[in-house]
Amino acid sequence: MSAPEIQISPSVLPADFSRLGETVKALQDGGADRIHWDVMDGVFVPNLTFGPDVIHSCRSSVDIPFEAHLMVIDADELIPRYVEAGCDIILVHQEACTHLHRTLERIRDLGVSPGVVLNPATPVVTIEHVMDLVDQVLVMTVNPGFGGQAYIENMEPKIAQVAELIRLSGRDIDLEVDGGLGVDTVAGSAEAGANVVVAGSAVFKDPDGFGHAIPAIRDAALAACG
Repeated sequence: MSAPEIQISPSVLPADFSRLGETVKALQDGGADRIHWDVMDGVFVPNLTFGPDVIHSCRSSVDIPFEAHLMVIDADELIPRYVEAGCDIILVHQEACTHLHRTLERIRDLGVSPGVVLNPATPVVTIEHVMDLVDQVLVMTVNPGFGGQAYIENMEPKIAQVAELIRLSGRDIDLEVDGGLGVDTVAGSAEAGANVVVAGSAVFKDPDGFGHAIPAIRDAALAACG
């Protein structure tokens, strides 16, 4: 049996925003598989971050995928702008979409990969009927809104539930985790079935740099998968 593939998607939330182009290039050089953009509107979550123009200005710096994690109230209004900005994956929150089925279909119609996000308190059953529409499910392992929060370990049974839902769907769907993840915390999520890991603080605070942090997190996840 071949080893699972683990992808690392660094969040640029801890970055120096005045040097984002250089940062995403350094992350790619350090082994990142994707770049994770935490898009916040100050309403759905108490913070403001990246607009589409900022993301677009960095798109030419790297050739790895961009994923936009839309922590916003009105995702339907904003989705086309983030697609135009060069995002390859658009992730929307189940909690913020009145008509989730329609929103996911619209993302697909725009030619990019749709994904759905679950906050810690949101049950897995709420996405059971959209599994045919998604390429990715993201389980939050912190409450969204700020970087640097502590990993919520009791999300691991929930990650396993999503992994089983993916298995039953018969589709090739990525299972991503986001929040408080690093070398010391990633094992439980990976063992539960996650194959894409968002890491922010753990990548940016590593004194040995991105080229050490990213492979170290990947290796810790792979070790947990056996």
